[in-house]
Amino acid sequence: MNVTHLECANCHANYEARTLQNLCIKCGKPLLVRYDLTKAGETLTKDSLKNREDNLWRYREVLPVENAENIVSFGEGWTPLLKAQRLAETLPIKLNLFIKDESQNPTQSFKARGMSAAVSMAKELGATKLAVPSAGNAAGALAAYASRAGLEAHIFMPSDTPRANVVECQQTGAFVTLIDGLITDCGAEVAKRKEAEGWFDISTLKEPYRIEGKKTMGYELAEQFDWNLPDVILYPTGGGTGLIGMWKAFDEMEAFGWIDSKRPRMVSVQSDGCAPIVRAFHAGERFAGEFENAATVASGLRVPKAIGDFLILDALHKSGGTAIAVRDEQLILAVKEIGTAEGLFVAPEGAACLPALRMMIEQHSVKETERVVIFNTGAGVKYLECF
Repeated sequence: MNVTHLECANCHANYEARTLQNLCIKCGKPLLVRYDLTKAGETLTKDSLKNREDNLWRYREVLPVENAENIVSFGEGWTPLLKAQRLAETLPIKLNLFIKDESQNPTQSFKARGMSAAVSMAKELGATKLAVPSAGNAAGALAAYASRAGLEAHIFMPSDTPRANVVECQQTGAFVTLIDGLITDCGAEVAKRKEAEGWFDISTLKEPYRIEGKKTMGYELAEQFDWNLPDVILYPTGGGTGLIGMWKAFDEMEAFGWIDSKRPRMVSVQSDGCAPIVRAFHAGERFAGEFENAATVASGLRVPKAIGDFLILDALHKSGGTAIAVRDEQLILAVKEIGTAEGLFVAPEGAACLPALRMMIEQHSVKETERVVIFNTGAGVKYLECF
């Protein structure tokens, strides 16, 4: 619609937007969608949003689909931003605490946002067979959206992926292969076979459009907070697309004049059994090395090597944020804490943000009365093996 080109996030090489693209052919890093924001701003205004549909496609001018007939949607996005007063009362200091509940998306996770945009674009650009490695929720989302679009989905999952995710994919028409290994091993299998099989690789950040769906979380936060961003955002980080997407959204909104240059402190939360971003952040490194022997019950956090590592780390540093690792025992206990206080059965990944917040309070890195947002990225019901 208003897309001008694709740009490499690392070397800034430009690419044509109207053909299927994966990574930058010069440096192998992710491509980002760039827009004519002046043109987009002619119709996308704060006032115009008041009468639009309550889903992520309300931000149509800064989403990549050109022909509305190609949009593949179940009504994803515009999830609740819930004041977590009772949970806040369990903390040592007074905070304005909120939970952005992404479990209320179709397929019960934030992955629906990215797959809506990515599958819509794959359909528009002529792909017929899509492939993805996934530790769970991305697989379920791709299976559903591909089926709705009439496209084939080929999904590769670690054999210990939560059973609910596997069944979900099988029952929505995907071709599912279980691999004895990690998500990186699944990704290697996709890479090895995709050309011969005619698959378009829709892996995290290996195509430019999943991030566009995820960035709408940033637009929604700003709109739900009446265009005043929170002070701190705690985000459970595997591949980190949501965090990167929100950071991109903030820049776009500043270009529109909707927000100023002040940014939330972005906090990447991982399990200590798989914490490549945490390790790299505290070592002062721009890229995160692969985390050996990755293991955590929070399957969405079990990403030993994120291709967008430098984008995550850049956002943490530029925002004055940090990266925190918590123990699996802590994040599992936090599921019940959040559920008891607020009635939400959250995913272990989202629950990890609560012990991380407590650590920040102990370190005096969160001030009283600050507005803090925890992202719950999925539904706890998909992780019954954890309990």
